[in-house]
Amino acid sequence: MSIALRQQMVVENKAGAAGAIGSTEVARAPADGYTLLFGTTSTHALYNLLSKNAQYDSVKDFAPVAIVGTAPAAIVVNPSQPATLKDLVAAVKANPGKLQYGSPGTGTFLHLTGEMFKVTAGKLDIGHVPYKGSAPAMNDLLGNQIGMVVDTVGTSLQQFRANNVRILAVASAKRSDLAPDIPTVDEALGTSGFEAGLWALVAAPAGTPEPVIAKLHAATMTVVTDKTFGEQLRKIGIDPITDSTPASARAFIEKERARFKPVVEAAGVKID
Repeated sequence: MSIALRQQMVVENKAGAAGAIGSTEVARAPADGYTLLFGTTSTHALYNLLSKNAQYDSVKDFAPVAIVGTAPAAIVVNPSQPATLKDLVAAVKANPGKLQYGSPGTGTFLHLTGEMFKVTAGKLDIGHVPYKGSAPAMNDLLGNQIGMVVDTVGTSLQQFRANNVRILAVASAKRSDLAPDIPTVDEALGTSGFEAGLWALVAAPAGTPEPVIAKLHAATMTVVTDKTFGEQLRKIGIDPITDSTPASARAFIEKERARFKPVVEAAGVKID
């Protein structure tokens, strides 16, 4: 972006509240194009659905520039579990409440993807075990303390390639280039439209002038469409999105919020 804009860019990490602290700061910043947000599914699809005391509205308080990439979720199991997703579902139905799955925490994108999967596969009775991050959940999966985790494809690949875990399905419209032999959830279960990815976006504060947004969008697309950069993203399990526009990005955020709303309500999750 610095090269494309011929302008130095400083990355400032504002950790906390799944990105909400940094997002709130950007939402309140001057709408001059000099303060941008690198947001995620958590900050722009889930935050307003989960928060009891929201500090910003992910649609009204931002001017999206582009959705830049997505990391598909995956259903990952210990090798002691059935070898296909269809067989896993059958086993859960035959033994309700026996299987538990781990996620990086209550209310995270991966937790809610797990809840969405349970409904899609036939209202499965699978317990949720929240962890403080993906790494401890994966450790317990390796130790067979839990039978399943919902993680991203990229972060599961090392253990998958070492034959320590099985990735039964990916939650994307098409198979992952990183693991082309693994079916999608829809392929494995005969469902339609099951997609869940941890996506990222570039956004500016609401009210940023359209010519400024257009310039930022052009610079963003210069980066995302770069062949070398795209290859680097794919190697770590992120699919670059090269055709996003400010208008389509806003529509995408609204669609994702609407899609996750019934999942959040069914899970009964609220976070301060």
